[in-house]
This record gives sequence, structure tokens and C-alpha cells, in this order.
Amino acid sequence: MPTSPSVRPTMPPTVWLARGRHVGPAPQDVLLRRLRQLKDSGAIDDYLDPSEDEDAGDSGNPEDSGGSRELVFEARWRVAETVTVRARLTLAPGTDAGQEWVLVAEAERPWDQRWPSPATMFWPEEPDADWDHDAATGLRLGDVNRLPSDDKAMRRILRDAVRGSWAVDVVVHEAMTPDEHGRLPLARLLPASLRHRVVEHRAAPHQLRAVNWALRVIGVEVPRGGAIVLPGHPAPPEYTGGDFSVRTVFLDGSEPSELIDTLTRYVASPRPFPDGAEDALTALREQWRLLTLEEELARERALVAMYAEALDAMTKSRDLYREAAEAAHEALAAYRENAASVPVPSQPSVAQPASPLQQLSRTLERLRGTAKALRPTPGTREESDADGGPDGSER
Repeated sequence: MPTSPSVRPTMPPTVWLARGRHVGPAPQDVLLRRLRQLKDSGAIDDYLDPSEDEDAGDSGNPEDSGGSRELVFEARWRVAETVTVRARLTLAPGTDAGQEWVLVAEAERPWDQRWPSPATMFWPEEPDADWDHDAATGLRLGDVNRLPSDDKAMRRILRDAVRGSWAVDVVVHEAMTPDEHGRLPLARLLPASLRHRVVEHRAAPHQLRAVNWALRVIGVEVPRGGAIVLPGHPAPPEYTGGDFSVRTVFLDGSEPSELIDTLTRYVASPRPFPDGAEDALTALREQWRLLTLEEELARERALVAMYAEALDAMTKSRDLYREAAEAAHEALAAYRENAASVPVPSQPSVAQPASPLQQLSRTLERLRGTAKALRPTPGTREESDADGGPDGSER
């Protein structure tokens, strides 16, 4: 169904999306080491190494060396014993800020947030890892990110979080300075598939007014001592701050059940694709290369069926063309026979009209003859001169 430029399709409930940035060295080696480890342990069924894939250079980037081209990694695993998950991670060329990565995974049924995070199927779970930085804000995924004390810098971070991040951004206000347990990230208590999709912004007790002033442009505010899930861009069509805010968050190390429920509801709610996410899902579905033997056989059978249909259509078209040509030849032969048997009536001769040049010549001849008739003879003029003037008087 076609959509207008202002209305985007809704993300399917079977899809898991993330976008981040690796800020350390050799991300390709980190990815391959993790994939080999998980395949050896049986956690994943198989993976695609772009350096061994003959089509790795056909990603659309003309460059073909090292970190100057886009690399595509694929992996397949099963959850809940029988549900297959296919995932595709794209590693962009390196920049001074690191290398951006995009990860999209799709399951055979709606995603369960208790399933393992696809991010950990590609990246290692290590403290202070280089890969878990949000691409839009540069903040860490699944960690505590304290809002800057400078109001301008705070507004910039919250604006970037709303407009450019694929992550789920949540702002938590500390009603009072927390203890050691309260300073730990809340993401560690979230279901596995949510931990690497959440950016936790933490506001100090005295920052409540400044935070709500910065959030006024999107029409939401943080409750004192509570939290709010920020809308992405574009915002869900039925998003209201009240539906995704939590009045109280206890920062004492206990499980924030109300916040977890709110985050889960937000992720499961109908949401439009963020910028670039729809293309990433299309690439996963249409450019997938990590096929099983059964999938390769099914694909070859589909190709054979497609070629057979095309050949059949060409054969039918050829037969129709031949029949049409034969009918045309028969009609032409019948016309020639009828034309030969009918006598051609004699046509009366018709005088051809004179050409414009001939008409002009005849007109000039008539004018010349008229001028000769009007011209006086010499004898007549002499007699006239002897008799007098033109009026007959003497001179």
C-alpha cells in the first residue's frame, strides 16, 4: 500500500533494531572472534564471514580495501528451541569518531524481550566495551549517562536523542542523591533484548526544572523522582507522555518493575521506522546469503519455476505471433485475387490546371496586347499637332 512522504510504515513486531558506534580498533576482528566462539559453542547455527564471501565487495561501495568499504556480517540462531532468528550487521567505513554499525534481526514470530539480545550474538559482553555507543548521541547503551550541567549541552543531547537515535531513550530523575546501589545502571535489570536498546539519561535532583524546560518542545516532562520514555523520530502516532511515564523509580537496587513494564509496552507498541531502518530490513530480507541446504534447494526450485513460466510465456507469444502472421498473409492473398478479377474502369481525361507561372505569363500577354491597342500611331499624332492642341484650338 503506498504511503505519503509524511507517513512511514510501522515496524513489524518480529523485528529487533539497533544502531551504534564502535570506537576502538579492529571491529571486524572483534566481530569474527565473537561469531566463531558462539558457533563453536553451539549458541548460533552459522555465520557469514565477509572476507570469505565472494560477493562481499558488491555492497554498493566502489572502494574495496579494509576499513574503506562497508562490511556485512550475517548470523542465524534459534530461540525457544524452534524459532529461527536471522540477523544482519552492517559495519560502515571508519571515521575519526569510529565505525558505525547497524544491526537488524527478524524472528519467525513476534519478538520476545526475554530472548537473547542480538547485539551479544555479534559483540562480546565486556565491561567498558568499544561497541556499545549510541550512534546519535555517542552515549553508552545500557549504562548510566548523567545529563550535563550546562543547559545548552543538555538540550543538545536530548534533542539528538529524540531526532536521531534508534535506541529507546529514557530520562530518570533522582529525587535525592542515590546510594551505591542507586548509581548502578537500570539496564542491567531489564530483559536481555532490552539491555542494548536503552540509553539511560540520569538527571540530578537539582536538574528537574532544566530538564523539563528542555523537553517542553516535545510536550513531555519528567515526574519528580520518576522517569519518562522519550518518543523517537518520527514519534508513534498515539504517543502521549502520560502513557509512558513512571511516577516513581526506586533507585535502591531493586527491580524497577513499573519502568520495565513501560519500556516493554513502548517497544511493543506500533512505531514508525526511524531514518534508514526500513532500508536495513529490506536488505536483510532481499540480500540474505547465509542459506541452509533446504533454503538453497527451495531457492533453486523457485528459480526453475520462474524460468519455466517465462519460457512458457515466450512460447505462447511466439505461437500467437505466427498465427497472426499467417492470417495476415491469407488476407493479403485473398485481396490480390479479388483485385485481379475486378476490371478497372476507364478514367475520363481531365485537363490539368495551369501552373501559377503559366497563368502569370498569360496575364502579362493580355496586358501587353491592351497597351498596344491604346498606343497612338505616328501619323495620327502629326495630324493632331498640325490641327492644334488637344482641345482643337490653334496655337
